[in-house]
Amino acid sequence: MNSQALADVMEQTWPPARAFAVGPWCIRDGQGGGKRVSAATAGPGWSDEAIPLAEAAMDELGQAPLFLIRQGDDLLDQALQSRGYRVVDPVAAYAAPCAALADPEPPPMAAFAHWPPLAICAEIWADAGIGPARLAVMQRATGPKCAILGRANDQPTGVAFVAIHQGVAMLHALEVRTAARRQGSAHHIMRAAAQWAQQNGADSLSLVVTVLNSPARALYASLGMKVVGQYHYRQR
Repeated sequence: MNSQALADVMEQTWPPARAFAVGPWCIRDGQGGGKRVSAATAGPGWSDEAIPLAEAAMDELGQAPLFLIRQGDDLLDQALQSRGYRVVDPVAAYAAPCAALADPEPPPMAAFAHWPPLAICAEIWADAGIGPARLAVMQRATGPKCAILGRANDQPTGVAFVAIHQGVAMLHALEVRTAARRQGSAHHIMRAAAQWAQQNGADSLSLVVTVLNSPARALYASLGMKVVGQYHYRQR
């Protein structure tokens, strides 16, 4: 998966409220949905002198100026650093074939796909700080999508959101309750997500995770997922 394909999947499966051009910049109106839906990206012909255009557009939206730095954005990265922008949340993208991730299947009722999300899903997300603004991002995704609810011992343990764009599924907002961690719930959710994605026409399952989240990265590596891209943000 190249960087542009990864960007397209992210944009369609976790979409901003709107995206619009200001000069050479793509500006995103995130409406509180987090960095991924609020960061500006550079288009062809950007220049250091055009950075204030993006800053003013984000200020007008009530968003702190934030730029997404992709592979190939080295000059922009340097220009922002010289303007006092700091690196925030380096991210790694992982992917694997759905067929490999879906085998073996999770035990019956250990995880199941559904839409719209059950109230317990919203409760688990809320406990992890994923509130209405991010749930609104999920609602905006227009392709095939689902929530995966994990269960163990007849109790809800975790949740994730999955959506598909052009044959690639992307998993977002994976959360497992603290008391249920290290009991296999995240594995079951990932397997169920891959199974659902395969059944709905996807060939691969992808996700993004902060580089510093070592437990999550260990989980994805243990499932055979490979790093397919990286990016970071610059924030003033």
